[in-house]
Amino acid sequence: MAIEESIKTVLRGGEFLVKEVENPHDVFTPEDLDEEQQMFAEMAREFIDKHIRPNVIKIDKQEPGLTVSLLEKAGELGLLGASVPEQYGGMGVKLTTETVLTEILGSANAFSVSVAAHTGIGTLPFLYYGTEEQKEKYLPKLASGEMKASYCLTEPGSGSDALAARTKATLTEDGEHYIIEGQKMWITNAGFADVFTVFAKIDGDKFTGFVVDGDAENVRLGAEEDKMGIKGSSTRQVFFEGVKVPKENILGDIGKGHLIAFNVLNIGRFKLSVMAAGGAKAAADRAVKYANEREQFGRSIANFGAIKHKLAEQAVRLYALDSVNYRVAGMIQEHIDDLVAKGKDPIKAKLEGAEEYAIECAMVKVFGSEVLDFVVDETVQVYGGNGFSEEYPAARAYRDSRINRIFEGTNEINRLLTVDQLLKRALKGKIDLLGPAKAVEKELLSFPGFDEDEGLFAAELKAVRQAKKAVLLVAGAAVQKFERKLAHEQEVIMSITDMLIELFAAESNILRTAKMINIKGEEACANQIDLTKVYVSDAMERIFVSGKHAVCAFAEDDTLKMMLMGLKRFTKYPPFNTVAARRRIADTLIEANAYIF
Repeated sequence: MAIEESIKTVLRGGEFLVKEVENPHDVFTPEDLDEEQQMFAEMAREFIDKHIRPNVIKIDKQEPGLTVSLLEKAGELGLLGASVPEQYGGMGVKLTTETVLTEILGSANAFSVSVAAHTGIGTLPFLYYGTEEQKEKYLPKLASGEMKASYCLTEPGSGSDALAARTKATLTEDGEHYIIEGQKMWITNAGFADVFTVFAKIDGDKFTGFVVDGDAENVRLGAEEDKMGIKGSSTRQVFFEGVKVPKENILGDIGKGHLIAFNVLNIGRFKLSVMAAGGAKAAADRAVKYANEREQFGRSIANFGAIKHKLAEQAVRLYALDSVNYRVAGMIQEHIDDLVAKGKDPIKAKLEGAEEYAIECAMVKVFGSEVLDFVVDETVQVYGGNGFSEEYPAARAYRDSRINRIFEGTNEINRLLTVDQLLKRALKGKIDLLGPAKAVEKELLSFPGFDEDEGLFAAELKAVRQAKKAVLLVAGAAVQKFERKLAHEQEVIMSITDMLIELFAAESNILRTAKMINIKGEEACANQIDLTKVYVSDAMERIFVSGKHAVCAFAEDDTLKMMLMGLKRFTKYPPFNTVAARRRIADTLIEANAYIF
């Protein structure tokens, strides 16, 4: 697929819905990782192979001191300080490098949770919101692993509604300290944390972040939670029973704790998706190997069509997940680079980069966690009865995956946030949705054209362009119908988000493969072409179904008929033999005896 040189397309947050990427080379892909980034990835793989996999059972049983020692070993290698600037003892790598490191660490079962909590919500509040004194005091030790961090936000009565927290902070009479009283729950790394980021309300309403040392007087820990999965991670309740905290330990500004809580989650959601990809690839790899080893009816089960379908569909969804993850990494990194070039402080630029693409971060969090769930579920099925046994790795992966749809904001919350943030950006004039939506409404009343498709991915690119119209059709009609009450129609909103996710994944998939073909040629990319066409074919059907669910919830009579006709028109895709394509994909995996895409 030859693409002419053009001016580079730089899309802002949410603009993928109304604008096109003219040149696939404008999109960052896993194949763009340079030699230095590959070296970082190899270092992470060696760490997991040498220190994590041999100890996975001991980690799950929380052998005393083991996770702490492994975190320290990871710190020695620089794996904990990748995102920390060099001036504070870290490596200061780009987000694209962090992405591949995060992906590899995502295959470390429960240990990946300990790492993510430390390097993400544990460290980033200091980096983004700490005073210079707080950064100098804590960041070098967090980067080296000398100190371990934990993040205390959730309470028994405030999960998704974080601002409903009841933990309070009261200023002492001398004005030098705050006394913190309250209870936090589901706190990762609590059992060994040296420092906590704690959110409490001053004067009953000023939601504020505080730095609390782990050994502070009157900090009490509950017992380790007996969890469904990620058993090797420390999860406890933390009780603050009159904890005296110096006023200089306020993190950020008084009353602005919500900025810390929510903005740190943007990059956290993105990284969760990347970690999910790492875990899913490990599970898919095991599925291929087991399918080759296991014999039934006198031959390897990898020879059966039903198993080939499973192995191939795992690859189809994982290839799409990789495509969106690295595309978003590239978008955020490019925005960071642009801000820095204009004189912005690099740390603030990184925070703003993630904030700019908050919509995409929310979408990939949902997509990544659900792809992981699908992959590990199918891996259990490939293993059959052995998949249900704790003697085999499929069971652990299955249990460990489930939390990801709850972490970093539930998938339901992230689905609602996606549309909410998209509409807010439109109202602020950051993205033009009204114009394209009106154009779609006008086109719906016109007679469809019969343009001829040309080029390898002409049909797929057309399908994506049309699918954008399908989303605009449904979203526009929903806004007109419900206006300000749309927020109460959660089922409709979630269906629209599902359309957006499928659209973004399909487009990212096409752009990645088109870019690869331009470099390697069609013959070398035969499997990737199959992976892309299968995904787009199925995505168009899923977009139609989600759109149908939405419009049937609020449209009636002739309006409903017209909208359903429009949905059908905007989600058309030429017939494609997905069975044969999946067999080709599976055969490649089976021959390699590994997940290789």
